[in-house]
Amino acid sequence: MTIKLHCFGESGNAYKAALSLELSGLEWEPVFVDFFGGTTRSPEYRAINVMGEAPVLIDGDMRLTQSGAIQAYVTEKSGKFGGMPDQKYEVLRWVLWDNHKLSSMAGMTRFLINFLPEDRQPKEVIGFNQGRLKSAYQTLDTHLAGRDWIVGDGATNADFSCCGYLFYPEPFGFVRADWANIDRWMSNIEALNGWKHPYDLMPGKPSDRA
Repeated sequence: MTIKLHCFGESGNAYKAALSLELSGLEWEPVFVDFFGGTTRSPEYRAINVMGEAPVLIDGDMRLTQSGAIQAYVTEKSGKFGGMPDQKYEVLRWVLWDNHKLSSMAGMTRFLINFLPEDRQPKEVIGFNQGRLKSAYQTLDTHLAGRDWIVGDGATNADFSCCGYLFYPEPFGFVRADWANIDRWMSNIEALNGWKHPYDLMPGKPSDRA
């Protein structure tokens, strides 16, 4: 049975789940969520996910939301990206750190700058968020000094979580060239067999609405 992932290309959180699925070798297909058309606020979508968010994974009777939970399910089903048995909590630690410190700030800041009219953009909030993000980039860059991957000797859910928003071209305060260790690590991810950019992996991108 083919796994279905309700997602859209602009979502870094959906990208975390989609990238894990794509690289796992599991059979899956994306189901486009028209976030900018208001789909996630509709009663029909709330019947799929009461939280009104994407991504949503559906695999037979299994329905999961939240990217970290979906990544854990992909690991359980495929046997990949969980790290060595003694590393599973270190992988989880970085997934939780990303969700709180990196992706939450990056996703919101990118949305405020790129998907709101300029006269509605809260400049002070954006500046505050970018300060928080700079601290997160520093934490990640320092950790990656002398490392190819966040945990262990291969790609794990920690990597796929932390890179969730960093491949997007829209400006939000992250300049890849400014962070040498992050830049090298992202190149390692890009070199993985089957890697795809979020706009190539999932349906939906800003140019579709231009």
